[in-house]
Amino acid sequence: MANDNKPKPKMGFTILRDDPIDGHKGFGRSSLSLENVSPVIVDVDEGTAQVEMGAMHARSLTERGIKFTVNREDSEGGKPYWLVWVTIDYKEDGPYYAGVTAAEMVINREKRRGYKVLADHVNLLDKSIKRKIIVDGMDDRAKEILADFLKSHNEELWRNSSPELFESLNVAE
Repeated sequence: MANDNKPKPKMGFTILRDDPIDGHKGFGRSSLSLENVSPVIVDVDEGTAQVEMGAMHARSLTERGIKFTVNREDSEGGKPYWLVWVTIDYKEDGPYYAGVTAAEMVINREKRRGYKVLADHVNLLDKSIKRKIIVDGMDDRAKEILADFLKSHNEELWRNSSPELFESLNVAE
């Protein structure tokens, strides 16, 4: 006798590797790959930027131990950070920084409170994957830190990037 009360299996989020549509014509056809995306945390006060893979799931070293809210007042007096989603792609000239989007965070370690809008972080991740450049919320200092990091991280990726990235970060090619 079949059990009609058995819960139906749920579709989970799957991170696909390599070509997400290789050999597939139906289900998953429009899926995006996270394989070429890296989260970079920019610490504006310290003048540093570094890849923190834990940020992919909101569990970076910078974010650990912090309770985040969408209320800026909760983290008053905190340090400004930017979570930058960097997507790498390939073109005829070679690999390049294809998508670069920045989401704001403020962290007050003393209070163990932080400000971020998770929906913005997720939407900007999506836009980075879709090869968009969105860094207009960053101040000039944060843009300078990010540009220096991207250039020093990989000169070839930097050189092959679009003029839009250079213009958005206020730097000359």
